[in-house]
Amino acid sequence: MRRAVCPGSFDPIHNGHLEVIARAAGLFDEVIVAISTNYAKKYMFSLEERLEMARETLASLKGIVVEPVGEGLLAEYCRQRGVSAIVKGLRSSSDFDYELPMATMNRQLSGVETVFLPAEASYLHLSSTLIKEVAVLGGSVSDYVPRSVHRRMATGEPSQDQQPRR
Repeated sequence: MRRAVCPGSFDPIHNGHLEVIARAAGLFDEVIVAISTNYAKKYMFSLEERLEMARETLASLKGIVVEPVGEGLLAEYCRQRGVSAIVKGLRSSSDFDYELPMATMNRQLSGVETVFLPAEASYLHLSSTLIKEVAVLGGSVSDYVPRSVHRRMATGEPSQDQQPRR
């Protein structure tokens, strides 16, 4: 079985993420959407909320598994789960410059390859950070996130120690 991982914080998961994950599902038998928590970051959504949103929005895709990834190296996670590839979406050359050293290190540590998928042109400007900023400042993000995510952003209570959502 060809298994890949799409790692990220997905805070929130957006249409650009979904497009890359769907393309990865066409390349691999199983794609693990591994949702991480970096304790140095502030999140709009709790880990459990991010897992729920990803599961809701990806339910119709075959071969997708959504799970939390614990602390530690992604290379070790890949080794433990029998993952042969890490899939990363690229929006620009700066994404590539950021991702290439990590891809090289992951390959050296575990032999896992990184597959870079260029983002669809209509999603080149999307990032979870920008989406959160627009939402917090009262702008509409309905064109950029799945309907269920937009609903949570518009009506949900903030996660513990997080900013209010709009």
